[in-house]
Amino acid sequence: MKEEMLILTQEWDKTFPQSDKVDHKKVTFHNRYGITLAADMYIPKNAEGKLPAIAVSGPFGAVKEQCSGLYAQTLAERGFLTIAFDPSFTGESGGQPRYMASPDINTEDFQAAVDFLSVQDNVDADRIGICGICGWGGMAINTAALDTRIKATVASGRISYNKRYFERIIASGDTFDGSVERLEVDTHIHLSHTYAPLTHLLVSIILSQNICSVNELKAFSIKSSLYTNHPNIFSAKWPNTD
Repeated sequence: MKEEMLILTQEWDKTFPQSDKVDHKKVTFHNRYGITLAADMYIPKNAEGKLPAIAVSGPFGAVKEQCSGLYAQTLAERGFLTIAFDPSFTGESGGQPRYMASPDINTEDFQAAVDFLSVQDNVDADRIGICGICGWGGMAINTAALDTRIKATVASGRISYNKRYFERIIASGDTFDGSVERLEVDTHIHLSHTYAPLTHLLVSIILSQNICSVNELKAFSIKSSLYTNHPNIFSAKWPNTD
């Protein structure tokens, strides 16, 4: 297999602050289509022995420097070894043409992440989970249906945002005029009340699969602008969008 040369940024370029509780490094691995994937690995500082591990990706069209990295870093603060990876054709990962999606290849991306985690010396291969955010929740579920090595799967997506938003418009009797203000309000609700419960979902699913004990995983909340722009994303590179 010909090694694809990736250009990886080594300095901290995330949309969230770096944690002093976690060690961070860039890693690469290949999927079975021969595409080289780039990922950020987060390891709890002073961790010993083999750790439970989680691979994180999404949302659709986003990159690892955004909320998947935030999820991965926060989970690492709680004792997991994690990676947040760019899917094929996206961000720092390889593949041509750029900025395309393939359910088959992107499902394989998650399986390749599990391949990579399972052979790390500091990972317990019997305690590997995956987390797909937003549109990547579907990829995570698809992967879990195929790969029996995955012991826990989380699909974190919008649940009530659209329903609440359009119910409000219908109730007001107007159209989309002035809907930006309502969108901002609902987006705040969406970020704080839909994604934040990922914590509880992770806890319930991961504990049910014996990936860790209650003492190893404590509740946390993620407070950030999850969709903060980053130069590696598709929309930032698309011409004539000013």
